[in-house]
Amino acid sequence: MSRKARAIVLEPEQRAELERLVRTHTTRKRMAERAQIILWSAEGQTNVEMAKRLRTRVARICKWRSRFVKQGLEGLLDEPRPGQPRKYSAETERTILGKLDESPPKGYAQWNGRLLAQSTGIPDYEVWAVLRNRGITLQRRRSWCISTDPEFARKSADIIGLYLDPPENAIVLCMDEKPAIQALERAQGWLKLPNGKALTGANHEYRRHGTSTLFAALNIATGQVKAGHYERRRRREFLDFMNEIVAERPGEQVHVIMDNLNTHVPKRDLWVKRHPNVHFHLTPTHASWLNQIEIWFSLLSRYALRGASFTSVRELRRAIDDFITAHNKNAAPFEWTKRYVKSVHPKHKYSYLYK
Repeated sequence: MSRKARAIVLEPEQRAELERLVRTHTTRKRMAERAQIILWSAEGQTNVEMAKRLRTRVARICKWRSRFVKQGLEGLLDEPRPGQPRKYSAETERTILGKLDESPPKGYAQWNGRLLAQSTGIPDYEVWAVLRNRGITLQRRRSWCISTDPEFARKSADIIGLYLDPPENAIVLCMDEKPAIQALERAQGWLKLPNGKALTGANHEYRRHGTSTLFAALNIATGQVKAGHYERRRRREFLDFMNEIVAERPGEQVHVIMDNLNTHVPKRDLWVKRHPNVHFHLTPTHASWLNQIEIWFSLLSRYALRGASFTSVRELRRAIDDFITAHNKNAAPFEWTKRYVKSVHPKHKYSYLYK
């Protein structure tokens, strides 16, 4: 006579989680089946009945029932697998990593797996295994830009202070220009392949129809953007755009965050003296990331310009204006959420050299 299976009584939290696993489409099939086994067991179904419904072995039903009784929901997870043991030795790893500290062979700008295997006499599969284990990607490159501005601390603190605690009864704008936006005409449409399938895309070739320069100002309190189209990027165009901003806010205190381009901050300027209510805050050298308008420019490029086709500069400007209108309808302030910078893991101590 077979032993009777131990009854399963579910807590409300356990039942809710099991039902979620069964109901959610993104749950893996094996995990959904395990959750279903426990739910049916709680209803009093026998192991034989569940095995028939799932078309599986009774032993499999018993396994997951027993693991749930002993470990709860964690018992439904797969046990950790050690994987295939490492085949190369510590000396092999030191040899490969030491070779990366040397210059590549003459005629090559950087190391690759084949060159490392030839230079060390180590099989290429062991070379790639070491690189994967160390998290080293030879072809990937990371770039950085370090500000050399001696007043970096003061300037950055001033701008961050405006973001965190803007002045009362004043408006804070992030302003910059995006020069020489090209109006490119690309042939787009459907292409039918010989096998009968069809795909959509764009022709590799394109025609140029001129360029346009965009001046834009982002209101950090609302996230809305005001822009102006110009043919060039000179002091004249900059002041014309600033005049439009000031005209819309007569008598208000306006704080403008921008970079220190020579067209922005000439040594002597009557315009600045005539507008004492306008205060310019300059970002440090090589620190444009402090200007939130750069975030909006990336959105503009991603959603309205990349891959688009324009037959004239007028059409390009109309597309930009349409995006601004759509953006301003649902605009919201940018909220930077990054709280920390990940440190380099000791296992990947060489990765910063080659990524």
